[in-house]
Amino acid sequence: MSSLHRNIFKVFSGTMFSRVLGFVREMLQARFIGAGVEQSAFTMAFLVPNLFRRLFGEGALTAAFLPIFKEEVEQKRWKEAQRLANAVFGIVALVLGVFVLLGFLAIGGVFAFWDVSERISDTLRLILTMLPYALFICGAAYGMGILNALNHWKAAAFTPCLLNIVWIAALCGMAFWPDLPVRSRVFLLGFAILAAGILQLTFVLLRVRATKKADGTGIVLRPSFLGWGDGATKRVVSKTLQGAIGAGAVQICTAIDQLLAQAATPWAAGVIAFADRLMELPLGLFAVSFTTVLLPTLSGAFGRHAIEEARETFMRAFVGLVKILLPAAVGIALLAEDLTRAVYEGHLFDETATVRVSRALLCYAPGILFISFSKILTQWFHAQQDIKRPVQINLAMIFVNLLLNCLSVFLLPEEWRHVGIVGSTVLCAALTGLVLFLMARRDSSFPSFRSAARPLGQTIAAAGAMGIVLVAAAPHLREAVPSFLPKGMLGNFWALGLQIGLGASVYGALLGVFWLIDSIKRRRS
Repeated sequence: MSSLHRNIFKVFSGTMFSRVLGFVREMLQARFIGAGVEQSAFTMAFLVPNLFRRLFGEGALTAAFLPIFKEEVEQKRWKEAQRLANAVFGIVALVLGVFVLLGFLAIGGVFAFWDVSERISDTLRLILTMLPYALFICGAAYGMGILNALNHWKAAAFTPCLLNIVWIAALCGMAFWPDLPVRSRVFLLGFAILAAGILQLTFVLLRVRATKKADGTGIVLRPSFLGWGDGATKRVVSKTLQGAIGAGAVQICTAIDQLLAQAATPWAAGVIAFADRLMELPLGLFAVSFTTVLLPTLSGAFGRHAIEEARETFMRAFVGLVKILLPAAVGIALLAEDLTRAVYEGHLFDETATVRVSRALLCYAPGILFISFSKILTQWFHAQQDIKRPVQINLAMIFVNLLLNCLSVFLLPEEWRHVGIVGSTVLCAALTGLVLFLMARRDSSFPSFRSAARPLGQTIAAAGAMGIVLVAAAPHLREAVPSFLPKGMLGNFWALGLQIGLGASVYGALLGVFWLIDSIKRRRS
């Protein structure tokens, strides 16, 4: 097993635990909160700290900081790496502190000078509750990037689990107060998320401190004003600002999507969020694991001027990702309704919500591939400290996405508007990946995809055969529920498990046959 795959497995193991917890969390959330206006308000409010996290914690900042920090580490310049890490951390803390303060003042001004509806009031109060979480989670995400750069993959991958553990505990606590209004439940979740953010930041700072050794290697992370004028810090800030234009615009576009979803129907934002969580399961498990490892690995290769190593690393990651995510996309598309019913349906989540979420999930399915392809191509550019070109593409896609969303809201029937919004997201992801690929091909360092033609062809054939078998067998497997199982959640999971097991068996068997044929050919040659 290559070092790339070993590191991916380390990230995957921690990420898998987090995603399984997230899966449980969403099942409980569907049953205790439902898919109504309260869930939509919660989704809108949680979007705000997530916007900061993706911008300052995992997005533009990580893309700008990590290659420069990794270069210092590769050259064994630990004092410079320490100074850089602390200086950037100080800037992040100051900027986010100012943003959080401005957020409090802005929302306070809204309540002081405008008479808003109860739904908008609840959303704004939820934002106030969770806004400080942005400061904690961005600090934690920044520390996770440093841990990844220092090859402490497991600690970084475990950090998101803390949020899910606290979240699940809050949802389980609601079982003891069945008469608690749904409106009160979402506010309880807001305070739980705030507490989880404090826990995450504390954990990451302790894990980063543990990397410091007596020989001078490792980092102790603390905000500092020293080093703000250093050349490396200025490069990070400059590239972060470049990336922030694109990443910030993308996040603003996401917020506009949510607002348009609210305009489409009161329940649309919550429904889209539930579908997104199911799509994020394979995307988060595999695409995030691959891209998390890919950026520091490629950055290290480019820092050593090992171009051929960078090419091989990228192609291994690309082929491995397609082999995993293509069958996942096919399976989710074919089993969208069965998956939604098994995971979510029950209590406050009814049959109507199942139909709505499954429609959005069906549309999301191909996006698993398109979004993943865009992510790893973006890492190729970022590893070479090229922030500008991905930003330009993101800016262009914003207008396309906004136009398609507006058409969906104003032209589609009410029950299909949320599907149109999801479809525009998937289409823009496909266009982004295509344009990034065409741009990357102009660089002489970019690898040729000819070597991947055969494994990709085999993967497509195996996934296609799996899809055909599932279409033929699914009606029979849905009825193959033992009489001792109730027809509710357990029965739904049994039928879903049979279908997933059959599909995985067919796909795995065909890939095994292809591998055997290739092995025989290699021996003969």
